[in-house]
Amino acid sequence: MLFKEDCRYFRGDIPCRPHKKSGYHCQNCPEYSPSKENILIIKLGAIGDVIRTTPLIKRIKQEFPKCMLWWVTNSPEVIPSSVDRVLQFNLESVISLRSVHFFKVINLDKDHHACALASQLNADYIDGFTLVEGKPMPANQRAMHKYLTGLFDDVNKANTKNYLQEIFEICGYEFAGEEYELELKTDKQWDIPNRGKGVIGLNTGCGARWVSRLWKQEYWIELAKELKAAGYEPILLGGEQEHEQNTNISRESGAPYFGYFDLNTFISLVNQCDLVVTAVTMGLHIAIGLRKKVVLMNNIFNKHEFELYGRGEIVEPDKECKCFFSPKCVNEEYFCLEHLRPEKIMDAVKKLMN
Repeated sequence: MLFKEDCRYFRGDIPCRPHKKSGYHCQNCPEYSPSKENILIIKLGAIGDVIRTTPLIKRIKQEFPKCMLWWVTNSPEVIPSSVDRVLQFNLESVISLRSVHFFKVINLDKDHHACALASQLNADYIDGFTLVEGKPMPANQRAMHKYLTGLFDDVNKANTKNYLQEIFEICGYEFAGEEYELELKTDKQWDIPNRGKGVIGLNTGCGARWVSRLWKQEYWIELAKELKAAGYEPILLGGEQEHEQNTNISRESGAPYFGYFDLNTFISLVNQCDLVVTAVTMGLHIAIGLRKKVVLMNNIFNKHEFELYGRGEIVEPDKECKCFFSPKCVNEEYFCLEHLRPEKIMDAVKKLMN
């Protein structure tokens, strides 16, 4: 019996999707799609970082329309269906990847294990970062800019390229406004009152590690009250770490809080919002991926890093942040986010909503 192993749907170990869906066999399958070169993206990192790397997919597929696109990651649940092979980063996947010949490997992580994997694979070309004598290094000159911004704070502060410009440059492309690819996987219905007035998501967390980005609870309460007074409908967003805080904010302000959820349900909740107020978190990139308006509270990062696609405003404290790229505030004089007042956020919300 004929089989076509060059088809992008062909698995080899289990029936392919067209066969399971429609019973097709290879010799007369109308969905036969021959693939040519294998291209692998290595982006393991945090969920938000994975989401904001997805604009590369469109550009790669434009240049290599017959490629078999692979992606290895710690967050397979947010990789869109436009990627042909999605692998969880683990020993089994590493063993499998070592047996594949890749036309190109694109490694966008400078972590040792990601660079080690890139250096061990059978590839004609490597873009991004690799491991040399046990140290992450740029694979070629195109990756040097991104490499240096991670080594020296002053170089990072002087950078005017956003993340997408940097990773497109690494791959030899020019960023042209390609959007995030984020798929909505649940259609849960939410009972949000006054939906027509404008739903403002307040994403109150920043993760346990990066507490230098944490806006205090009193400001969230004040902002929620101001939003309600202005006729908007604020809702509280967050994970398990923010549960107690969000419960308190909801009680003090009257803003609805629905609880914390699995990732796909959280994405569906963010999708109910017209605008999201957030620090630099996973929630930021989910909001961007869902084409939401965003008010981004930034203090410790270079503001040029973020691409908001003309749908957002970046607001920063009135006093300079002296803790650049630091997980915890080390400034003994003041905590800069205490000098980012709710009224400044409110002004940005009104500007975007109008």
